[in-house]
Amino acid sequence: MPIRSALPEDAAAIAAVHVRSWQAAYRDLLPRAYLDSLDVDERAAVWAARLAEPQAPGVLVAAEDGAAGQVVGFCCFRAWPGEERDAGTAEGPGEGPDAGTDDRLDPATTGEIAALYVVPEVWGSGVGRGLLAASEEALVVDGFQDAALWVLADNARGRRFYEAAGWRPDGTVVQDTTAGRALDELRYRRRLFA
Repeated sequence: MPIRSALPEDAAAIAAVHVRSWQAAYRDLLPRAYLDSLDVDERAAVWAARLAEPQAPGVLVAAEDGAAGQVVGFCCFRAWPGEERDAGTAEGPGEGPDAGTDDRLDPATTGEIAALYVVPEVWGSGVGRGLLAASEEALVVDGFQDAALWVLADNARGRRFYEAAGWRPDGTVVQDTTAGRALDELRYRRRLFA
């Protein structure tokens, strides 16, 4: 499936993928009422603002039938922001680690896969693998040597996906609270190759 850089006009499509994938992937981890309340229009406004920023993160989309096709997945990447950010400020509602870890990564050499989501209809088709590989390549082009990401400890599907792509947990665990549930997040890392 073709992968391309996101355009500002992709904000609504990215938001729809974001919400639908959260509702499917986290249905056993978060309350149904919370997942049902996720608002595509709200997320679209966030993505529109993010894509318009002068220092916008990299965002790649996978679209059926090329540039004009329906967006079925996306990946957002950037320099590692550090653990000092507050919970709830990352790429989705309640995502992001809490402050307090001493194992800080260097944003000059470490990139972050901040969000990677595809609609459930294409899970297992290679779309996610393609987006991850393309994002890793873009991080290398941007001069990063390593990459890191956060994944929910109880997200077995997500953990298998990243581990199959060569990512490994580095032992850093943080806790975040989303919809009243305390969730452990594991930091995964990978060495990038030019």
